[in-house]
Amino acid sequence: MFQKGDLVTRKSYDNDIVFKIVDINNENYILKGVFVRLFADSPKEDLKFYNEKEEDDFSPEIDNYRSLDRNEYFYLPGKILHIDGDNDYLNKCMKFYKRNRLKAFGIYSDENNLSNIVIDSLKKYNPDILVVTGHDAYYRKKRVDTNYKNTDKFIEAVKMARKYENSHEKLLIIAGACQSNYEELIKAGANFASSPKRINIHALDPAIVASCLAFSDKNNNIDLIKILDKTKYGSDGIGGIITKGTMYIGYPR
Repeated sequence: MFQKGDLVTRKSYDNDIVFKIVDINNENYILKGVFVRLFADSPKEDLKFYNEKEEDDFSPEIDNYRSLDRNEYFYLPGKILHIDGDNDYLNKCMKFYKRNRLKAFGIYSDENNLSNIVIDSLKKYNPDILVVTGHDAYYRKKRVDTNYKNTDKFIEAVKMARKYENSHEKLLIIAGACQSNYEELIKAGANFASSPKRINIHALDPAIVASCLAFSDKNNNIDLIKILDKTKYGSDGIGGIITKGTMYIGYPR
């Protein structure tokens, strides 16, 4: 009945999230969120076909960060390096950066390899903003001494990045995914992290924060609340600390 590639929802969760079937193991269906950074599994009986087009009702706009006075000044937004544990989500984010005319470099990497590639990637691209994201999950019952699927990998990557650049204002770091351990990621050195309320986050949320930081004035403190309000779930999904922005402003144009 159901096949790999089908779009489905789960009846027991009021059909709240659209998934794609990515694998089938003995009548157990492995699901990946289309718009939300989430992996799940489900029995066949709980699945329902999603018959609408693959569209998202979340259309983030950051135009008020891009409404720049072009008459007299020129602007140099911050440069972004986005490392993602999911290639589909990475492509969505790269399209978002391109639409907002930002200079961004994307790298796909399995979460287990993040700490091994982060320093070389920073040296290669020399970004102002680093995004480290992918998939995560919070388990109410501990599994192998942890309640989290991949938070420890994100933490290690953040710590490695901070060995490369210790200053929170010279390198702004956004880390985590769905249900990640927000407090520990901030302690490790992230400027922004998910998820304060251990909820799922939208696939674009890390890119939205990165883009707002890229368009924030290097001489002024960022508007923390305004940035978080641009994301799908606000401060429930992502939190952060106040720092300076990354955009240089020059004159004359």
